[in-house]
Amino acid sequence: MTDDKMMAQMTGKHGFIAALDQSGGSTPGALRLYGIPDSAYNGEGEMFARIHEMRVRVMTAPAFTGEKVIGAILFERTMDGEVKGRNTPSFLWQDRGVVPFLKVDKGLEAEADGVCLMKPIPGLDALLDRAKSLGVFGTKMRSTIRLASADGIAAIARQQFEIGAQISRHGLVPILEPEVLIKSPEKAKAEALLKDALVRGLDALAGDARVMLKLTIPETPDLYKDLIAHPRVTRVVALSGGYTRDDACARLARNHGMIASFSRALLEELRVSMSDAEFNAALGRAIEEIFAASTAKV
Repeated sequence: MTDDKMMAQMTGKHGFIAALDQSGGSTPGALRLYGIPDSAYNGEGEMFARIHEMRVRVMTAPAFTGEKVIGAILFERTMDGEVKGRNTPSFLWQDRGVVPFLKVDKGLEAEADGVCLMKPIPGLDALLDRAKSLGVFGTKMRSTIRLASADGIAAIARQQFEIGAQISRHGLVPILEPEVLIKSPEKAKAEALLKDALVRGLDALAGDARVMLKLTIPETPDLYKDLIAHPRVTRVVALSGGYTRDDACARLARNHGMIASFSRALLEELRVSMSDAEFNAALGRAIEEIFAASTAKV
């Protein structure tokens, strides 16, 4: 079965996950970094068309294959779009050997207890059924942590695991993403509290449920080694969180068994004005650097 092959790839293959899931709020900033100003499009429809063009350019680049990019996280509109006449998840898996994931969260609530929980996700069951029918393997959902609040972090973990269980019931593998903000004044302490909360949640998982974890690269190297080794964890991946690629790769290389799931750090050198040769070379360099950090044994 395809799912078995995808699971084998996500469990044991060397490589990293590309995060191509900028949504409505973050799309204008991603386009500006790519060299497309706000004045270059009118309305949401044109905006998403431009970001899809950028993503197609990434996904069809020669270096963007399952040899080093073992998975890719998609925004809902990207999942529903096409690449070379095929739906995006099918193109990724069948043409490129890249396992497709879907971002399912709808943004963040206002901060309370030092954290931002996810907003409600209306229509989640229907979205999960549609994603499954298109060949998506798993999902991703993000909440954020700014302060080392035991109550706030417990609430974050509880929400992530509750929605993760709903996702698992649809036969999809959830990526839980409780992001500790890199500018947190209590980053190391918050990460220690988060680790403990995640261990409790993993130990309480029912049946044979498995999850992936997407976490900020910790201040203490190998802090998450117990999570990486946990029998209910398929993979622990790192978000770049605003670090430059050089900084993110250097930090990641100090964390054994943790692989990258970078967005901005993957795409930071790409520009719409580049020729295809320039674009492909820049993306190829980024993929090589991130792959090396994901497989480093420092």
